[in-house]
Amino acid sequence: MITFCFSRSASFFESGVGRGMGFRDSNQDLVGFVHQVPSRARQRIIDIASTQFPDGGCYHQYQPLTKRGNNDIGGGFNDDPCWLIFGTVAYIKETGDFSILDEMVPFDNQPGTEVTLFDHLRISFNHVVENLGPHMLPLIGRADWNDCLNLNCFSWDPNESFQTTENNSKGSKAESLMIAGLFVFTGKQYVELCDKIAKHDEALRAQRCIDAMVEAVKKHGWDGDWYLRAYDFYGHKIGSNENEEGKIFIESQGFCTMAGIGLEDGMVDRALDSCKRLLDSPHGMVLNQPAFTHYHVEMGEISTYPAGYKENAGIFCHNNPWVIIGETVARRGNDAWDHHTKICPAWIQDQQLHKVEPYVYCQMVAGKDAARPGEGKNSWLTGTAAWNWITITQYILGIKPTYDGIEIAPCIPSTLKEYTVHRELRGASFDITVKNPDGKQSGVSRLVLDGTPVECTTLPVTPGHHVVEVTM
Repeated sequence: MITFCFSRSASFFESGVGRGMGFRDSNQDLVGFVHQVPSRARQRIIDIASTQFPDGGCYHQYQPLTKRGNNDIGGGFNDDPCWLIFGTVAYIKETGDFSILDEMVPFDNQPGTEVTLFDHLRISFNHVVENLGPHMLPLIGRADWNDCLNLNCFSWDPNESFQTTENNSKGSKAESLMIAGLFVFTGKQYVELCDKIAKHDEALRAQRCIDAMVEAVKKHGWDGDWYLRAYDFYGHKIGSNENEEGKIFIESQGFCTMAGIGLEDGMVDRALDSCKRLLDSPHGMVLNQPAFTHYHVEMGEISTYPAGYKENAGIFCHNNPWVIIGETVARRGNDAWDHHTKICPAWIQDQQLHKVEPYVYCQMVAGKDAARPGEGKNSWLTGTAAWNWITITQYILGIKPTYDGIEIAPCIPSTLKEYTVHRELRGASFDITVKNPDGKQSGVSRLVLDGTPVECTTLPVTPGHHVVEVTM
């Protein structure tokens, strides 16, 4: 609720010099709030979409005031458009309110430019398709979710902030595997939505684009045991075993496994194993490994963030859930639960080390390379709570709202023998008991709705109270 209301604008440091309501941040925050006050989530989606540019690009909270009109290929944060699909789909599945797609929404808050919200979603999808690099992977633009990964931005002045460094957008070739995974993940949601509202031709077109992206990731985005993170301006690999530092990054592992890219070929399992082997720690998974220790410019060696903090191998609680969801895609409930308990405040025993409020997630926890691994940093200012709401309720406990009802698909630790969930959805209430007598990690063998066995695992939403009994 706090991050939804204030959208990371509690300090100028966190919100940047441009605006407090970040496009990507707000779309993610609202998914943790939509089940509580859907009307506020609905309005937030309209507000966010109203800031979009006609080509699908977006304002960004770190975009300097002097460059708000600069949205050429390299000028934006190119993950931003995908998040509008993510937020809108979450709202519709929760509420069943498809009418939001017909709302007339302007571009850049300019009267007279209004198109339907669905058109905004289509343009968001196309923004990725129309901005591909030499490997047919998405151009990163100024950056993606990792705002410090400015692979098109160069400066010889060590005092110049990454927030204001000029973009080398002309001739940009820097590509993002994180955006590739995000595009496939949200693109599948877009295809499902198009089919649901009978836009079948658009669904077929979008699916072809998704299939092409999957093939590009398999061909150019796989490093042997994990997904690459990016290609830089010069076409060099980032997040590769070929690199001396920063061999593996968490963001692309999270979204490419969430999207199931290469699941049938064993790529998802191998990437998750690499996360556990190389990124994991007693306090959660670090963002990258090995940490960066220095970089070279003409005037000598210049230090980066200290190792183990922030984007230099810190533990970003925000992206740990992406890997956890990837674990559920691979049906690895034990690993999903293990990762969850390491960042969940209620499970942290050494609160004197953790230091911050014991009931709230941090943006970052000091990583295994830090001076004090496990020390909490920047509490409240994070979208982690919303992501963990999704991760825990929908992917671990497996209670997912869908267009057609409520799906039961648990992926839990084998030690969890029984749990109950009360879920309200569109005027219906469900008391769900899940029993796991044989210590399974996923799969449903029997489902009983109001005393009657049913064959499917997606239950219709009808008004009133319902009792659901599930056996794994």
